[in-house]
Amino acid sequence: MSISFRLPIVRLLATSVVVACLTACASSTPAPDLPPTPASFRETDARAGVDASANPSIAAESHADWWMVFADPLLDRLIAGASIRNTTIQQAAARLAQARALAHGADANRMPQLGINGGASRQGGPLINAAGSNGTLINLATTFSYEVDLVGRMSKAAEAAALDTQTREAMLRGARLLMQAEIAQTYFSLRALDDERALVRSTAASYRETLALVERRRRAGFASDQAVARIRAEASATDAEAIALDRRRAELEHALAFLTGEVASTSSIEVGEWNVALPSIPPGIPGAVLARRPDVQAAERAMQVARIRLGIARTAWFPTLSLTGSGGYASSDLGELLRSSARSWGIAGLLAMTLFDGGRREAGIEGAGADLELAYAIYREQILVAFRDVEDQLSALRLLTDQAEALRITVDAAARAAAQSESLYRNGLVGQLDLLDARRTELRDRRNAMQVRTARVLATVGLVRALGGGWNGADASDASPRAARTGATAS
Repeated sequence: MSISFRLPIVRLLATSVVVACLTACASSTPAPDLPPTPASFRETDARAGVDASANPSIAAESHADWWMVFADPLLDRLIAGASIRNTTIQQAAARLAQARALAHGADANRMPQLGINGGASRQGGPLINAAGSNGTLINLATTFSYEVDLVGRMSKAAEAAALDTQTREAMLRGARLLMQAEIAQTYFSLRALDDERALVRSTAASYRETLALVERRRRAGFASDQAVARIRAEASATDAEAIALDRRRAELEHALAFLTGEVASTSSIEVGEWNVALPSIPPGIPGAVLARRPDVQAAERAMQVARIRLGIARTAWFPTLSLTGSGGYASSDLGELLRSSARSWGIAGLLAMTLFDGGRREAGIEGAGADLELAYAIYREQILVAFRDVEDQLSALRLLTDQAEALRITVDAAARAAAQSESLYRNGLVGQLDLLDARRTELRDRRNAMQVRTARVLATVGLVRALGGGWNGADASDASPRAARTGATAS
């Protein structure tokens, strides 16, 4: 066997290989321009309880079960049920399974392929008969094929697929964290609404008591029909507000049913008291937040995948080498098939390289480069979003704490004013409008105080979510996103 090439073809092939090497390695992937990590959060406030040592039990709490710090058994059951039945988590888990299957397939592409085949054929015609053959051919053979990973194309594809799996894992963790936070916030909103409904209904009952008093005075000739109508209108308006809160509560019940994977028609939450204590959650350091937040981890992995795939696109300039082989038996007679004289074998190697493709490879590299730039931008955005989320919740907690203190003083003053107006009205020393105004003011201030309390609890849950689900430092198993700043080349 002899192989020969004409000299111009050999030179053209060698020149093409050199050009491909220079083109693929001429440029390196630049490191992303990431925002600097601050030493601490600006909105950190000692009054908000950001010192972990102030509450050792909270500092030691595992961030995997962060909602346990609120010590609400019903909340625990809701989140436990949602971990199994929530459809968003199920979808994220299915996407993770898809990514793992693709990663397995990418690894399998690097392995030799071994198979077995057999067949029989029958041909006829003058040429077959002239050769003295009956035109029958029976064969049984084992085949082998393997693509040599000359420039690491398949290993890079397997690495990219593995990183895709890590991206999906981070997205699944993010889906769980989002579900947990949404359930906690919806549940606490419902419990807060129960307190507000009770307050509004209690105020409406007070209006009805006053209405009965005014009606007695009217019958005695000491009150007018206008006074009765005014009190009746105030009582009816307060009843309408209570009904509006009932409607809002039903919506929150339905939202909880959806989040926990239950049918809204058969799911309900009984009215209960709300005695949740606000925990002190230290925000930690910004770098730990970046290493812990699932969305930042997913964006980092996606950026690494885009970098690797840019390198894969550049390897399109290199040749491919495939090895194939076969061995078995071939005979025109089934009885003679397994005899030594019927043995056959073959081995071949194919070195292939595209010399001209009309710019298809350049277009692939340009597209992969654009994908990498997009991944850089998304990663940078997720870092900025992470810092913004934490600062938002810290500032909310700080300002809501101040607002709650101001409203506490306001509510105390309004309650005293309402009690005094009630007493003066019953003794005929103030008018009806003074009494109604005092009660409206007290109701407004108490509801504002309840809403601020609710906002503080929701901001606390929001801070936990912004911190990546905890407050006791990043997982040791999670790679820091800052590793991506090394700007490793993909050539």
